[in-house]
Amino acid sequence: MAEQMIPADLLALLRQVDTPTVCNAIEVAQGRRGFNRFTRGTMLHSRPGEPAMVGFARTARISGLAPPQEDPEVIRARRMDYFRSMAAGPWPAVAAVEDVDFPNCVAGWWGEVHVAVHKGLGLAGAVTNGVMRDLDVIDEGFPVLAGSVGPSHGYVHTVDIGAQVDILGMRVSQNDLIHADRHGALVIPAEIFPTLENAIRTVITSEAIVLGPAREPDFNIEILERVWADFEYART
Repeated sequence: MAEQMIPADLLALLRQVDTPTVCNAIEVAQGRRGFNRFTRGTMLHSRPGEPAMVGFARTARISGLAPPQEDPEVIRARRMDYFRSMAAGPWPAVAAVEDVDFPNCVAGWWGEVHVAVHKGLGLAGAVTNGVMRDLDVIDEGFPVLAGSVGPSHGYVHTVDIGAQVDILGMRVSQNDLIHADRHGALVIPAEIFPTLENAIRTVITSEAIVLGPAREPDFNIEILERVWADFEYART
């Protein structure tokens, strides 16, 4: 599937760096602190060692704590509409699925079958406040960042498709660009796409000012005072 809207160099770089680095870089690109479009609290990652997932959000909401009240045919049709939505839109893509039962989620939407299906449709991963399962048998190459792990699918069904969702405090709209890894997830503001690559490289270069000397055997407070001043100047 063709990748759209993100320059190839930027996309490659985003896949190489972790989400905290991108979070810092967004503030560099914006010229101020206070960026807050990220998840809160500790999330669980299906494959902690895998590279970051990067993609445009395909949003949906699910529920599984109680049986659906709608006609079964409506529920079945909506699930297929869900898959159609996941398969359409800008690429690369990440599923952003809110479980409306949070914090009492029981529905393991992200298990062996759904991981295989979403991966087969071309998505790069999933972010959810809900449940994942089948951790020993789900496909590699499709990371899931979830709010919890559990054994059941409950009464899981799709509630709606394409609306804004809330994933542990991170508001996500359809086609927002998501970056996520074992630390959590964030939404990259579209207006900084043109400057984000330089901002990421600025973060990496400025941190090296301190990291290099700090890892040398002769590091001491005098060296820290000198390099920290350079670090402060570089990152502002």
